[in-house]
Parts: sequence; C-alpha cells; structure tokens
Amino acid sequence: MNSLQIFEQIKAKQSFLCIGLDSDINKIPQHLRKQKYPLFEFNKQIIDATVKYCISYKTNTAFYEACGEAGLNQLAMTVNYLKSHYPEIFLIADAKRGDIGNTSQMYAHAFFEKMKFDAITLSPYMGEDTAKPFLSFAGKWIILLALTSNVSADDFQMIKTENGRMIYEEVIERSKNWGNADSTMYVAGATKAEMLATIRKIIPQHFLLIPGIGAQGGNLANVAKYGMNDICGLIVNSSRAIIFADDNTNFATAAAFAAKTLQHEMAELLAEKRII
Repeated sequence: MNSLQIFEQIKAKQSFLCIGLDSDINKIPQHLRKQKYPLFEFNKQIIDATVKYCISYKTNTAFYEACGEAGLNQLAMTVNYLKSHYPEIFLIADAKRGDIGNTSQMYAHAFFEKMKFDAITLSPYMGEDTAKPFLSFAGKWIILLALTSNVSADDFQMIKTENGRMIYEEVIERSKNWGNADSTMYVAGATKAEMLATIRKIIPQHFLLIPGIGAQGGNLANVAKYGMNDICGLIVNSSRAIIFADDNTNFATAAAFAAKTLQHEMAELLAEKRII
C-alpha cells in the first residue's frame, strides 16, 4: 500500500481516523472475559462496529504480549480477521521495536511476513541500521518515533543541537531519506500540534501518525491546521476514548458512536481544506 492508496481510503471514507486496539484484558467488558478468546471477541465486535468510520487500526502489542501465548494468538486472530474481511484497512503494529542486524531482520520477518502487518512503529535511536531490514519489504511502512505526546518526551526530544535544531527535528531530517514518502511515516503527538508546522517544513509530503486525540486531550482542529498537506497526510489515532467508551454489553455501539463523531469532524476538516 502506498501513500496514494491510503489517500484513496481517506477520500472514500471522509476520514483519517486510526482506532487503537489497546485491548486491555482488565478493561474489556466483564461478560467477554469468560469466553475462550476474550480479546479477539472484543476486537472483532469493535472492528465490525467501527470499520466504516476509520481507515486504519493500530494494535499496541504490549496488551497482547502481557497475556502470554493466549494473547499473541488472539493478536494473530485479530490481524487475520482484518485481512480477510477488511483488506483495505491499513494495519499498524504499535510495537516500538528498535534494534539492529539479525535482530531487526527477525522483527521485520515476524511483523511483515508472519503477521502481515502493513506498518510498524520503530525507535530510531540506534540509527539507520534499525530501519533497513524493514524497508526491504515492498509496500510496507516504518513509523519512526519523532515528537511524542508523553509528559517526559522533553527529556530528550527538545534538547537543542549545535545547529539550533531540536533532537526531534534532527531525527526527522536525518532519517527522511532512509526510505521515502511511500515507506516512512513519523509519530507526532497531537498535544504539540503547533510543532507540526515545523515538521511540515522538513517533510511536506510524508504521512504523520498522530496520537493524543481523545483521552490525552489533543485538539483535532489544530492538528489539521498545522499538519495537513494536499493529500491530508495525517492518520490520527484514538484508542481508549473509542474502544472503552462503554464497559457493558453496548460497548460496540458506544464505540461506533465515538468513532462516527470523530469521523464527522474529520470530514468537515477535509472539506474545509478542499481535500474532498
């Protein structure tokens, strides 16, 4: 899948929403926890209820790894369900890997060949060697951590270098040619929306994965104002605010309403920018 194919989905659904399947076994509805595959059943119902409103799902692998073999099996079941029922969906492994050499090659093999994800989040701290094995897979994407939305992000990302750039700017500048705008995205937090204008000066055509909308308080209109390009160029993630909108038997209906509300706002922003 290339950037124009992602854009076609954005236009078709009038949405640039990614739903994070951060499916915490301790937060899913009680009635599902008695089932043989509780995480998969939760995901399946969320997906079927919300897929018309989003272009992407992002699975945070930690919530599945924490459940051991059973959790990893249900992660694979979720991926297989999406690929067989909704093949147009852009599927992200939020795994935040970041190693080199044979280890990185094995991660790439695992997530792209065995589990069939379209993209994976990576830490760029170890440099280009981290990304190379993943970039050898045609049609697959790396998503590099650049400007994150967590409280302690400033510990490193806002340090100024000798040339006056912040560390997050250096990460983007130095890595933008490892791949290209059809293979590389960047994580940029919604809680720092004004800084997207600076990022766009460095990478005007790359897609940005934007966390921080919803539970973290990011403002969608500001994200669009500073971050949109002529093909939208944004994939905005919301996790808890959608999947845990309700914790009873109506959880999927509540998730659909939350996703639809965001999609409507996105459609208005796309129209304002004359993208649709």
